[in-house]
Amino acid sequence: MPRAAAAQKRDAARQTPAPARQSLVVIGNGMAGMRTVEELLKLAPDLYDITVFGAEPHGNYNRILLSPVLAGDKSMDDIMIHTRAWYAENGIALHAGDPIVHIDRRRRLVRAKSGREVWYDRLLMATGSNPFIIPVPGHKLAGVIGFRDINDVDTMLAASRSGGRAVVIGGGLLGLEAANGLQRRGMHVTVVHVTDSLMNMQLDKPASLMLRHALEAKGLHFMLEAHTSEIVGDQRVSAVRFKDGSQIAADLVVMAAGVRPNIALAQEAGLHCERAIVVDDTLQTYDPRVYAVGECVQHRSAIFGLVAPIWDQAKVCAEHLAQKGHRRYVQAVTATRLKVTGVDLYSVGDFIGGEGSEDLVLRDPRRGVYKRLVLAGNRIAGAVLYGDVQDGPWYFGLIQNRTDISAMRSRLLFGEAFCAQAAA
Repeated sequence: MPRAAAAQKRDAARQTPAPARQSLVVIGNGMAGMRTVEELLKLAPDLYDITVFGAEPHGNYNRILLSPVLAGDKSMDDIMIHTRAWYAENGIALHAGDPIVHIDRRRRLVRAKSGREVWYDRLLMATGSNPFIIPVPGHKLAGVIGFRDINDVDTMLAASRSGGRAVVIGGGLLGLEAANGLQRRGMHVTVVHVTDSLMNMQLDKPASLMLRHALEAKGLHFMLEAHTSEIVGDQRVSAVRFKDGSQIAADLVVMAAGVRPNIALAQEAGLHCERAIVVDDTLQTYDPRVYAVGECVQHRSAIFGLVAPIWDQAKVCAEHLAQKGHRRYVQAVTATRLKVTGVDLYSVGDFIGGEGSEDLVLRDPRRGVYKRLVLAGNRIAGAVLYGDVQDGPWYFGLIQNRTDISAMRSRLLFGEAFCAQAAA
C-alpha cells in the first residue's frame, strides 16, 4: 500500500467515533445485583452504560450484617459496601429510592415510580425477596414488622429504647439473630416457633437443644410448637394470641418466618416464573435480553437464600453479560453459621442422612461441644458442629471435593490438625 494511502487510512481510523456503549439496566441495588456489576466491570468496563434502580434510598449495603447492627456490634457505616461515590467513580447512574414499577419488554424500556424511563439492551433482575408476613388477623397493625432492611432495624432500635416486650415469630437463623439483638438492646424477648426444635432446617435435635439452653442462659425465652392465630391490638400491637387460646403481651412483633422471592414485577412483565424467576445455567431468563440473579431466581427447581451461591451466580452472569461467557452455574453445598455473640454453630450439607448412611458423633457436655458427621460410603455428606467450629471449613472442603476419608475415618471428629499429624 502506498504511504499516502496508508496515512489516509490511519487518519480515517482516528476520526471514526468509538462504538456506542450498550445500555444495561439493573433492577435492584442489593448485594446480588451489585456483585454482578462488580464482576462485569472487571471483565468489560467499557461495554455498557449502567443504570441502577433501587427501592431503598441508600447505596448498597451488606444485608447479612444487619443482625450485628441491631445487636450494637457494628454501625451502618461498617456494613456499607458501595457508597454513592463508588457509583459516580464507576460511571454508574444510581436512582436510589426510585423503584421500577413497569417493564415494557417489547420496547425494551423500564419505568420507575418517579416516571423516569430508561431504554435497555440488557436487563438484570435482582429484586431479591420479601419477608413472609403470616396473614393472621392483626398482621397489619403498627409494631408488626419483618427483618429485611435498614428500615426494619431502625424500627426495632426505636422500639427497644422504650424497653418492653418483643415477640419474634420464627426460630430459624434470622429469627434467633433478631431475638438476640433485641435482647441485647434491653427488651424482654420471646421466640415463637412452630416445631419442637430451633433451626430445624439446619440442625439436628441434640445441637438444637444445646443452642436453646445457651440462648436461655442469655435471657431469651422460647415457645415451641406454638401456632400464632392472631395479633391483638387496636391501632398498635399489644399481644400475640395462639391457637390454644393463650396469649402473651407484645409491644413489638418481628415476623421471621421465612422469605418469598420478589417476582411481582417479573410476572407483570410476562417473564416465566414458578416459585421465582426461572433462569437457565447462564442466569438468562426465557427472554434472552433479560438476566436474573439472587433470591429472586429459580435454577433447576431450587431457590436461594445464602450468599455463597449468589456470589457464584454473579460471576457466571457477569461473564455472559460481558459477552465472554462459557461458564455455567452449578449448584453447590452451602454452610450456615449463626451470628450470635458467644454461640458457635456451623452446619453444612445433609445432616439428616438416609438409608446406608452412618453417623460419627462426639459429645462433650462439660465443654459444651457437639459434633456430628454424616458419612455416605467413604465420603462426608454433612456436618453439624456446636461449641467447636474451627474445623467447619475443612469439613466443608471435604464435602465439596468428595474426598475419600476412609484412611482417616477414626480421626475425623478430632479435626484437621489431628488427622494431618497422624498421617505425617
